[in-house]
Order: sequence, then C-alpha cells, then structure tokens
Amino acid sequence: MKKVEAIIRKSKFDDVKKALHEIEVNFFSYWDVTGVGNEKQGHVYRGISYSTSDIQRRYLVIVVSDDFLEKTVNTVLDAAYTGNVGDGKIFVSEVTDAYRIRTRENGYEGIN
Repeated sequence: MKKVEAIIRKSKFDDVKKALHEIEVNFFSYWDVTGVGNEKQGHVYRGISYSTSDIQRRYLVIVVSDDFLEKTVNTVLDAAYTGNVGDGKIFVSEVTDAYRIRTRENGYEGIN
C-alpha cells in the first residue's frame, strides 16, 4: 500500500475531489494548511499589496493499493494543475499496514 500526500491550491480542491471520486477513490482525509513557498514577490489586488510568502493550501492524504498508485497520482496531477507557480506538491510513501476499526480487517481489505 502507498500513502499519497498532496498539497494543492484550495481553489482546485473541488476539481481534485470530483476527479478522485470518478476513479473510485472515495475515502481520503484533508486539512487546511499554511506553508511557505518559493515565490518571493507579493501580489497587488485593488491597490492593496498582499504577501505570498505564507500560502493557504489544502493537504490531502490518500491511501491506495500499489497497483492503483499511478492512476491516483496522475488524477491529482491533472486535476490540480494550473501551470502557475504554487500548484503544489505530491509525496508518496510506503504504508506497512492499515486496519478498519469496525471489522478489524487489515491490509488491502482495511482500506476498501
């Protein structure tokens, strides 16, 4: 099993969520987070300068089977893409086991 952690623009969250549901990834967790990025310049909106050094993003955690990893990652890449600085990052790590508390199933059955 793999854990996919994605940090994306808040404005792209609904697109990513819809795309994940379309490929039948129906369970994942998410949080609103603030991070610091590489962009150094601020933005001006209606005459007011805003700092972009602290960036509001959404953080998703998705656990999938090994054979579903590529499809999940590609779905997030496609749905979160704008082509601009700050689109986000995806991290993949190994999950050694998962348990469903209600049924005590573990492994692949514990995540489906």
